[in-house]
Amino acid sequence: MTSRKPTTLLRLRPRAREINVKLAVGCMLAVVLLGVASAVPAADWPQWRGPGGQGHSNAKGLPLTWSETENVAWRTVIPGRAWSSPVIEGQHIWLTTAVESEAPLTEKAKKLKDNFAGQPLSIVGKVSLRAVCVDRSSGKLLHDVELLVAESPDPVHQLNSFASPSPILENGRLYAHFGTNGTACLETTTQKVLWTNRELKLKHENGPGSTPILWGDLLIVHCDGSDTQSIAALSKLDGKVAWRTNRSGEMNPEPQLKKAYGTPLITKVSGREAVLSPAADWLYAYEPETGRELWKLKYGALGFSIVPRPVVGHGMIFVGTSFMKPEILAVTLDDNPKIAWRFSKQAPNMPSPLLVGDELYIVADKGVATCLDAKSGEANWTERLGGNFCSSPMFADGRILIGNREGQTFVIAPGKTYKLLATNLLDGEIMATPAAVDADLFVRTSKALYRIAAKK
Repeated sequence: MTSRKPTTLLRLRPRAREINVKLAVGCMLAVVLLGVASAVPAADWPQWRGPGGQGHSNAKGLPLTWSETENVAWRTVIPGRAWSSPVIEGQHIWLTTAVESEAPLTEKAKKLKDNFAGQPLSIVGKVSLRAVCVDRSSGKLLHDVELLVAESPDPVHQLNSFASPSPILENGRLYAHFGTNGTACLETTTQKVLWTNRELKLKHENGPGSTPILWGDLLIVHCDGSDTQSIAALSKLDGKVAWRTNRSGEMNPEPQLKKAYGTPLITKVSGREAVLSPAADWLYAYEPETGRELWKLKYGALGFSIVPRPVVGHGMIFVGTSFMKPEILAVTLDDNPKIAWRFSKQAPNMPSPLLVGDELYIVADKGVATCLDAKSGEANWTERLGGNFCSSPMFADGRILIGNREGQTFVIAPGKTYKLLATNLLDGEIMATPAAVDADLFVRTSKALYRIAAKK
């Protein structure tokens, strides 16, 4: 294992502020993205936001409308509580979940006393962290496997869960990350746990949210807590730490402003693959083989508790800076990165952006959707959808789908003019991001997993 403090290329000191931290970090969508330059073989929907991790699906023939009584092929209740998004290989849909037990009153009182940030927390006893498999055709629950046990876990924000990071499927293996509570690898054909790792300890303050990515033989994870901030890589063969690199950018001295819940992506920068990693106050680029820092760029304003997954296109990476003053930044992808434009009006704290052609689509947590010109940052349209949003938008069958915590999915036509095609309602909150394969849409709500398909 190597641990390094990389040479810094940019040293800009963030403005210190005294801030009454108010954070709704839940719904941290677990986010898995293997960037544009990498490939994930075999699985139909191997990671959060699809094969490219950019929120795009090749699905065709999806129904325009659905409800509890229309175009639902099946509905399956998933045990436990979790916001991770489904991944799919062949006829098998895999999800992670957390089965919680009640905490003693004395333990609850002690942990509430330590809640220095004053967040609305969920305090539980022992938690069983599990992987669940559902048959794609029938909705039958096939497997329910315990991966790890958290005996006395730190509290999570009431909007979050203990299984918010999404799993990754590759070549018959499921990689599941639960933040400070551990990481596990499951052989999907035998349901055997091949390895676990509990070394990457940190104080999330609001629970886990960062989804890992795969690159070669490495599983790369963010470890951005209030106490320690780094990025690490585990060997996907045995789970051992291959490298760990400390964040080098200077941050606000307040510990609560150092944490982040983002997910990296891998893409090419100046002809070589790089890990693009959004953290508190800074966007970093790392060499995936070694964890060596290539460069970093300061957001230019306080940005912490990062949740959105970046997307790339037009020679830029589009990054959300999340809490305090959320903005969308367009950053040039080269060895001397610069902020090409920034957009702050109704920018999201949690939902990730979606790039379709020349347009970048965002939805604010409070339900205002905006279509931006990706090259200039100018707004084409802004519309209030209504509701509260954590789930990230996706593009499937020529349409944009955006789900909210009220169980609604808004179906919007892409383009410079706003056109709402349908509003669909299911039971429960939509915190996870759907998956779409062939002519099927799979939506996880807080109540069940749905297969949405047109009646034949």
